[in-house]
Amino acid sequence: MEGGSAPAPAPAPAPAPAPAEEGDGCAGLWELPVERCERRPECGRCSRPQKVCLCPFLPIHPLKVSTCLYIIQHPAEESRVLRTVPLLAACLPPDKYKILVGRRFSEDRYPELATVCRNPSTLILYPGAEATNLEEVAVMYSSPSVMIIIDGTWSQAKDIFYKNSLFRLPKQVQLKPNISSQYVIRTQPTNTCLSTLECAAVALSIMEKNKSIQETILRPLQALCSFQLQHGAQIHHSKEHLLKNGLYDKPMPKNKRKLRRMELLVNNVKI
Repeated sequence: MEGGSAPAPAPAPAPAPAPAEEGDGCAGLWELPVERCERRPECGRCSRPQKVCLCPFLPIHPLKVSTCLYIIQHPAEESRVLRTVPLLAACLPPDKYKILVGRRFSEDRYPELATVCRNPSTLILYPGAEATNLEEVAVMYSSPSVMIIIDGTWSQAKDIFYKNSLFRLPKQVQLKPNISSQYVIRTQPTNTCLSTLECAAVALSIMEKNKSIQETILRPLQALCSFQLQHGAQIHHSKEHLLKNGLYDKPMPKNKRKLRRMELLVNNVKI
């Protein structure tokens, strides 16, 4: 203001702190060695890590069978550590099995599979109201045949079976529900649900009319489960067993369809 004293100058802003040099506070961390994550070397035959190879429990020579297996494998099964298909393949001659990985199988993309599905001697192993017991069908099959088996969880197998029209062409067969699974390190929906290896072992023994085939193929699975249990794994009871005995500790599903399936399990209704 005119005639008044001049206002004091505003204080200069404090200088901003110098930025910390990159690496301050982490001094020395950058020099630490980085551990490389390397996959354990696998056995070329059983596909297990070499330190826990199961080859001593496999047959010395591939089994002599006339039935050819087509394994339709859900992609999620490829990455499972305790998958059984590699053990099954190690028991069979290379020309007696074929593994196809995927969810959808059209005739255009899989012409060979389409030809197999249209062959009258081809069977598909999938339980259901329209399936015939394999023991009854095996009596009529004297010549070499082809059997299709779906490898995946039960929900994955159901999705593959019903959403691929090719798999409705072969004769549908099932195993009698009087066999309990020995694959005790993985949870099954019911007490009589079998792993892919177990299904193949039972089916081949029926088709080939040779009970020893089942015993031979199951041997590496028994060894696998025994090893896992000795090293901290727990026995997995079926969902059916857990529900019936009040041991199911997971939240019940809100989805009405899934809840209904659980009720059927408890009441011994085939689903």
